[in-house]
Amino acid sequence: MKLPLPQRNKGYFHYKWKQYGVGYLFMLPWLIGFLALIAFPIVWSLFLSFNKVTLTAKGFIYTWAGMQNFKDAFIVDNEFPVQLILYMQQMLLIIPIIVIFALLVSLLLNQKFPGRFVYRAIFFLPVIFATGQVLTELFAQGAGEIPFMEQYNIDSLVQNNVGGQFVGPVVEVLKRTVIILWYSGVQILIFIAGFQTISKSVYEAVRIDGASPWDSFWKITLPGIVPFISLNLLYTIVDLFTFPLNPVLELVRKNMFNPATGYGYASALAWIYFAIIFVLLAVVSWMFGRSAKRKGGRA
Repeated sequence: MKLPLPQRNKGYFHYKWKQYGVGYLFMLPWLIGFLALIAFPIVWSLFLSFNKVTLTAKGFIYTWAGMQNFKDAFIVDNEFPVQLILYMQQMLLIIPIIVIFALLVSLLLNQKFPGRFVYRAIFFLPVIFATGQVLTELFAQGAGEIPFMEQYNIDSLVQNNVGGQFVGPVVEVLKRTVIILWYSGVQILIFIAGFQTISKSVYEAVRIDGASPWDSFWKITLPGIVPFISLNLLYTIVDLFTFPLNPVLELVRKNMFNPATGYGYASALAWIYFAIIFVLLAVVSWMFGRSAKRKGGRA
């Protein structure tokens, strides 16, 4: 006998609540904080991006500008598009390097050897100390660069072997080698946690069948941690694109306090930057979501 629609909806709600209710409860504090502290500033900044904001003795004056601020960002402003493209090129090179480096280090730290917990802590220490103002001060003192670039004349070597349009980004990536070390601690821990989800009995079975460690990595380990690779990619994208010394964010701050541009134009720059990051996150999520569906379909 088919149940009435209200009863079916009620039963479906109870089923979903049992399945996802605990997760929603864990998200509740964040949701309350987001609605109370973040939601209004986000909406207000979107409103400002469509206005010319002028500060006077009587307060702020808002003049509707429509899409003009967004057009000026690419047509009138000579600095923002250049800095945006250069920083995007650098980050698109650094992000996969960080994820691959974290994967290789986590493979080593996942092995059984004396003192491995100490080594795990060492790789995670920069996440604790090198944040915010501390990181800014370290870079101001020159701690963020490694002198091997000048010692071994790496600049000329890159210029002779890399295409002209990629010379700048590649050199900047090499100069930010310290960032790769400092910004891989969380990713290493995530990968180590991912390795624990793969049953040891699977490795024992393939070892009995004669599979080498190299075969085990490509056939078992790598497919098993694909969700953690996508998680690390998403985390690294957000982490690096909110980097304290980000030149794009510095331009947003500079225009915010510039009387000629003001809060309206600065908000437009911030929303353009956010839209690009959002598209990049959506593409990564779509790619790994599609691969997960293919894997599930084959299974």
